[in-house]
Amino acid sequence: MSSSLRTSLLAAVAAVGLIGTGAALHSGTTSAYATPAMPTDGSIADVAERVVDSVVNISVSGESRGGPASFDPFFSDPSSPFFGQQQRGRRAEAKGSGVIVTADGRILTNSHVVNGFTDIKVTLQDGTELDAKVVGKDPKADLAVLQLKGKFPPLKPIAFGDSSAARLGEVVLAVGDGMGVGKSVSMGIVSAKGRGSVGIEEYEDFIQTDAAINPGNSGGALVNLKGELIGINTAIASRSGGYQGIGFAIPTNMARPIMDMLVRDGKVARGYLGANIATVSSSLLKLHKLKVGATSGVAVARLDSNGPGAKAGLRQGDVIVAMNGVPMRSSDVLRNTIAMTKPGTTVDLEVVHSDGAKDAVKAKLGELPEQVAQDAQDDSQDPQDSQDEAEPFQNMPRGMQGPNIQQWQMDPSTGQWQRVQPTPHKRHR
Repeated sequence: MSSSLRTSLLAAVAAVGLIGTGAALHSGTTSAYATPAMPTDGSIADVAERVVDSVVNISVSGESRGGPASFDPFFSDPSSPFFGQQQRGRRAEAKGSGVIVTADGRILTNSHVVNGFTDIKVTLQDGTELDAKVVGKDPKADLAVLQLKGKFPPLKPIAFGDSSAARLGEVVLAVGDGMGVGKSVSMGIVSAKGRGSVGIEEYEDFIQTDAAINPGNSGGALVNLKGELIGINTAIASRSGGYQGIGFAIPTNMARPIMDMLVRDGKVARGYLGANIATVSSSLLKLHKLKVGATSGVAVARLDSNGPGAKAGLRQGDVIVAMNGVPMRSSDVLRNTIAMTKPGTTVDLEVVHSDGAKDAVKAKLGELPEQVAQDAQDDSQDPQDSQDEAEPFQNMPRGMQGPNIQQWQMDPSTGQWQRVQPTPHKRHR
């Protein structure tokens, strides 16, 4: 197939011969966040001039272990006498962007911008170059936190905004080091909100914008006309590898809690219900003979028998229509909401059972086990369950709870769950 006919999801960071995606955040434990400030006259120029000082260029380098020797059995086969004697890797370099979020030198950027590199340099707006270290990374959401080293001049941290308040059609600015040519600002609008199942990250809730985002913009700022940070620029959808009007940013309402957890705990602890889920559709209800009477919501396809959901009384075939009073209209929304809820929290689930009876279920969330993602990957190799599985959802694949949840859909004509190949994408570091 011609490359011009293929839609590629590309990360907005530039490296030698590669293009990639990702976003990470860095912050310290004793820093104060900036307070929002309105532009004096509301002009785009005033906003751009104020926020550009809060965005930095990130240059990373390290030894690349790739190359032909990595795939040559002469070097890679453990039974070979030359195993482990690969030739020295080449020096790899890449560039991206980051956002200053505290006055004491915390930087928010994409995880893929710094992942795998040992030498991290940050260049401020005045040209000052500083070393930085990684405080924490969350590859599942593509966020990372950096900390500047040594002494540095007074910084201008950006103000956090409420990304959920962004409106369709609202004017936004994208700031970053696009194509590695230097700091630049582009303008567009909020094209869509809550973009999930794109297939870039394990947890997705993107703001879509038509502001120009190019390789090198990964980790840069998406700001509103108050000069507030509402997103971390992360990826683009493109047939050419360059900007074509569809860019994605991680909303700050997702990024900030992840940043705080990385700084406080050194890791991200996600909530866990222990349920495999699927978005309700008319064909799904008909196929599995559910009489719930709910036209929207999230169906429980399978339960971990020892998980929080099963212990709370959820049953296979139930439809979750709301959590803590907020409607759950898709599996992406419920999955992200549970993941961003602190383990140990008791949540109120509004449930419609398969017989149509309504119920209120209180479930105390556990912590998402690391093994769940691996189990999802392993089980996805065998999508069909055993024939003695009880109805409903007897043909639903295992592994729907892990990162591949968006890669399965039901064929209404056959009733079979099929693996969906995501839009081809490339990651770049």
